[in-house]
Amino acid sequence: MPRFELPSWRSLGVIAGITGSDSDLPYLGRDSRLYATPSWIRFRDSMLHRFPAAVLSEQVHGTGIACHHDRGDGLIVTGPSDGHLTGCPGLLLLVTVADCVPVYLYHPPTRTVGLLHAGWRGTAAGILESGVTLMSETVGASPSDLLIHCGISICGSCYQVDSSVISEVTGIGQGEGPGHLDLRSELVSRAGRLGATSVTVSPFCTAHDHRFHSHRASGGSPGRQLAYVGLPAP
Repeated sequence: MPRFELPSWRSLGVIAGITGSDSDLPYLGRDSRLYATPSWIRFRDSMLHRFPAAVLSEQVHGTGIACHHDRGDGLIVTGPSDGHLTGCPGLLLLVTVADCVPVYLYHPPTRTVGLLHAGWRGTAAGILESGVTLMSETVGASPSDLLIHCGISICGSCYQVDSSVISEVTGIGQGEGPGHLDLRSELVSRAGRLGATSVTVSPFCTAHDHRFHSHRASGGSPGRQLAYVGLPAP
């Protein structure tokens, strides 16, 4: 199963990346037995030697983030949240995406990782701000000490939305008619206002790169990538 990983994070001892369109890894409900599909089995088998456990949640385009202090075992499917945070080695954090931005967080001093699901609603509501605040509250992380990566998602040129959406996300009036929204640029701006100084952005776009699922480019296909981040088990 091909995966698109962050080599710079691997050098820090963190596994972070996303799957592609060769597999389909959607949220299937809270019963982990439902995940016995060929794509999910292949993904789990490819990760088991480093991650005996993984956690996935029902995503609702909000700002709820779950903290995981114990590793558990196997695939853990939780109730509604749009992000995860952990310092447990061997626990892989997961979010499903098709055009939304997977935002990866890492605090090297405490070896704490986070993963957020940031669509336009979550971005407007402050999912990034919630993630950075939770990092601060749980491990004392200063925004300037965080590594933040805005992952593979739809680019601004491909993402045309109503002017009301742009106004809600950016806080800037756009007049009448549709326009283009670059969610990753907005997230970078928000990270900078929080005091983050190490923010990177993927160059890939889900809508015009056939290696990824795109809800927008496909006209509503249910196909999903799986973004992931974790600290490998010893």
